[in-house]
Amino acid sequence: MTLAGAAFATMGGLIKFAARDLHPFEVAFFRCFFGLVWMAPWLLRHGTGALRTQRLPLYAIRATVGLIGMLAGFYALRYIALADATALSFTAPLFATIGAALFLGETVRRRRWTATLLGFVGVLIILRPGVTAVEPAALWTLLAAATTAINVLIVKRLTDTEPIEAVVTWMVVMMTPMTFVAALLFWEWPTLMQWGVLATIGLCGTLGHLAVTRGFAAGEASLVMSFEYVRMPFAAFIGWLVFSEVPTLWTFLGAAVIAGSAAYIAHREATLARVAARNDGKP
Repeated sequence: MTLAGAAFATMGGLIKFAARDLHPFEVAFFRCFFGLVWMAPWLLRHGTGALRTQRLPLYAIRATVGLIGMLAGFYALRYIALADATALSFTAPLFATIGAALFLGETVRRRRWTATLLGFVGVLIILRPGVTAVEPAALWTLLAAATTAINVLIVKRLTDTEPIEAVVTWMVVMMTPMTFVAALLFWEWPTLMQWGVLATIGLCGTLGHLAVTRGFAAGEASLVMSFEYVRMPFAAFIGWLVFSEVPTLWTFLGAAVIAGSAAYIAHREATLARVAARNDGKP
C-alpha cells in the first residue's frame, strides 16, 4: 500500500502535468491504453485463458463505475491542487459506509455514523464554503472518491476467487475502449514528450492497482486501508516540487480529520467483524 501511495501520487502529478496541454479525457484513455500495454507480458505468458471468469457482470460494473470516477478525477486534477485532490479522495471510506447502509442493508450504528459525519466536517474545513468559493473541481473529486468506495468493495469481492493480475487486466481491457469513445470528442495527437509522460502514467497506474489489489488479498481491509493516507505527503511534495503548490494549513487539518474518521470506521468494522466471527464459532 505504501508503494501504491507513491505510485498513485506520482500518477496524479503526471496527469496534472499532461492535462495542461491535452484534454483530461484523452489522458484517461492513454492511462488505460498504456495500462493494457504494461499488462501485456503477463497476458502473453499466461494466455487469454487466464482471463476466463464466471464473474464478468461484476467486472463490467467495476469498469463502468471506474469510468465515471476516472473521467471525473482526471478532469478535476486539471484545476485543483494535487494535495487538495488527494485529501478529498480520502473520503472514499466515508462513502463506503453510507453505501453499505443504504444499498447493502448493513447495520451502521451511532459510532460509525458520528465518525462519518466528522469526516465530512473535514471536507468543509478544506473547502471552507462561504469563506472561499468552492471549486467545481472539488465536487468532481468527491464524485471520484464515491466511485472509489464502490470499486473497493467490488475488488474485495473479486479477489476472493480471481487472480490479482486478472482483476487489474480486466479493468484496462474494458475501460480502454470506453475511455477511447470519450477521448475522441477532444482528440489531439501527443508530442514525443507527451507520449513518454502518458506511458509513465499507465505504468504508475498499473503498479498502483497491482499493489492495492495484492494488499487487499494479503490482509484485512481495515489494516490495508490504514496505509491509504501515505499518499498525502507524497502528493504534497510532488505538488510543491513540480507545480509550486503550497498546501494550506486548512488542507492538512481537513485531511487529518477525514483520515482520522476513516481510520476509526475501519477499526470499528474490524472489531465488529472479529466479534461476529467469535459468536459464529460458538456452539
